[in-house]
Amino acid sequence: MQHVDPEVIALVALGEPAADDDARSHLASCPQCAQDVASLAATVSTARSVTPVDALVMPPPQVWEGIRGALSLSPGLDPDVSANRPAALPDADDELAARRSRRARRAGALSGRGGPWLGVAAATGLAVGGVGGALVAGAGSQDGPEGVVVAQGQLEPLPGWDAGGAAVVEKTPDGTRELVVTLEGGEDLEGYREVWLIDREVSRLVSLGILEGGEGRFVVPASLDLSEFPVVDVSDEPYDGDPSHSGDSIIRGLLDT
Repeated sequence: MQHVDPEVIALVALGEPAADDDARSHLASCPQCAQDVASLAATVSTARSVTPVDALVMPPPQVWEGIRGALSLSPGLDPDVSANRPAALPDADDELAARRSRRARRAGALSGRGGPWLGVAAATGLAVGGVGGALVAGAGSQDGPEGVVVAQGQLEPLPGWDAGGAAVVEKTPDGTRELVVTLEGGEDLEGYREVWLIDREVSRLVSLGILEGGEGRFVVPASLDLSEFPVVDVSDEPYDGDPSHSGDSIIRGLLDT
């Protein structure tokens, strides 16, 4: 069987019509040629998705080592990777530097995504018995606009953030507990703001949702004991698809449970 000319397959993958009826008929009935078109079309789609903010990434040294070993090349034939290293786009490079600077200023919050949380409570002024007078006192029986206030606390900024806020837990008539979080400032975001409840040892945490704007209301799971998870935390989360805490907290405080 004579297959369609590779140049025709390439043109079809680029979106051009087939040259003639015979080529179109063959492409419709030949699995091999159809697969060739699909493979090239996927490559075309990837190439067309590149934007001005994308930058080439230099592969690690072991990639060249593997190539050299497979081809039995001598060490003297190593390429000058520094001369061929793709330059980062200025805008992307400036943004990366700015993000690293912000991360450095905010050191002392969480030690890193998925890493240990040691020393966080002391660094943010949280203690097992309270936060040194930063909490709003006398909340146990007050009435809020949506129900009875059962806990509340003041939220203080973490290093590098100019922000503040408060957290109130209200119990509605049907028994649902809702955490109301307010935030002022903290506009220098890298992504979005997420609200968490954290235990006293700062080793376990539960996400309650995304804070949009300066105030948000979040349902507290009925089985969650606030005496075990009394720390309220609002973090700056990048759009990276990772559901864990970024390690970059904006404000944090302790509920007076």
